[in-house]
Amino acid sequence: MVKVVFLLAPDVHLLDLAGPAQAFGTVGDVTGTPWRLAYVAETATVISWQGMPLGAETSWPDLDEDDLVVVPGWRTGGAARRQPFREETVQRIVRHYRRGGEVMSVCAGAFALAEAGLLDGRRATTHHELQDELARRHPRVRVARDILYVHEGRIHTSAGIASGTDLALQVIAGRLGPRVASRVARAMVVYARRNGNDPQDSVMLRHRDHVDDLVHRVQDVLDEHFREPLPLSRLAARVDASERTVSRAFTRVVGMTPLRYQQQLRLEQAELLIGAGATVETAAVTVGFGDARMLRRLRSRSVRNAAVPPDLRS
Repeated sequence: MVKVVFLLAPDVHLLDLAGPAQAFGTVGDVTGTPWRLAYVAETATVISWQGMPLGAETSWPDLDEDDLVVVPGWRTGGAARRQPFREETVQRIVRHYRRGGEVMSVCAGAFALAEAGLLDGRRATTHHELQDELARRHPRVRVARDILYVHEGRIHTSAGIASGTDLALQVIAGRLGPRVASRVARAMVVYARRNGNDPQDSVMLRHRDHVDDLVHRVQDVLDEHFREPLPLSRLAARVDASERTVSRAFTRVVGMTPLRYQQQLRLEQAELLIGAGATVETAAVTVGFGDARMLRRLRSRSVRNAAVPPDLRS
């Protein structure tokens, strides 16, 4: 069982904590295999900046390389902007990382990681109001400005507040795949979106930025069975709706037909296989194309579209 340990500082921001906790806590509802969440602090009670008292453990659970330590942000400004943790606490984070574990920060949590030396020479981000301060105090950190989050190996940092949820969804996607992440996002009624600067965009996540339940259910079927023939009649039967309703709703919300969406899923998976050394013919058959002709046609179209500005595409 994956353990996620939230390290709480005095004046912790509730949303920095609650967003990722909700996302990681929903994994079990979606997969049937829950992640264990733990909350630790240097005192048994932590008062959030919003005034809510939070209970925490003062002893850490045993961690291994599959586990994740999360440092939510806290109220900054004046003395509160200093490192809020004792050295022994900081060293626990460092030891976890050095043993192969993952570390994640939200908002001002990046300062704790920077003070620990974990961000030296790495790209990292924080809340836009704190970027200059992070760069000034920690010149060895390559501050990435005005983006939602940054992945640097096993260290993840986010801009703060709501973006902590975005980062949590991407950590889930990295571990369990975009389909699970999109289902978690759907359960939370939030957008499953990626940072626009991240080149590894996923079809399953890119088109989940809506709250239409019917379309989500159609996408669930397509995401899970994209290798199979899925005529509109079969999709409609699976979601208990008419073919006309499915077609109109899907095209309106997603911006393409169900067939086109399925082709995009197949194309994405085929590109991954080809990148790993498979031939075009083998990749085509593996992802559900009858032969390589359709795959070659879609790859060619994808290259042409990439060279044309979006507003000029037909």
